[in-house]
Amino acid sequence: MKITREDVVRVAELAHLELSEAEVGLFRGQLDSILEYVEKLNQLDTANVEPMAGGRPAGVADDPSSALRDDVPWPVAPIDHPEALRAAPDAAPPTAAGGPGFFRVPKVIDR
Repeated sequence: MKITREDVVRVAELAHLELSEAEVGLFRGQLDSILEYVEKLNQLDTANVEPMAGGRPAGVADDPSSALRDDVPWPVAPIDHPEALRAAPDAAPPTAAGGPGFFRVPKVIDR
């Protein structure tokens, strides 16, 4: 499979990346190499390969000697709104009309 310059430019556009011509050429080659490798992997016969989850053979999670711990939530006290705002790098303070204040974040979507 050959990746075209237009493919790279479109993917960069979707990711909101501005690439130089040199970067377009570099990424075109890299993406092409990745897809060629995936094509090789797709040719492998996996009919007799046991399915895996998370890189471990099925059933290992049930093994008591497994290195994974149970997925249980940590007991955490909820943080109150004023405390969260104090920890924020840029926060609007509560308003005189009783508004709670809010987090300010930079604009990320220009299109």
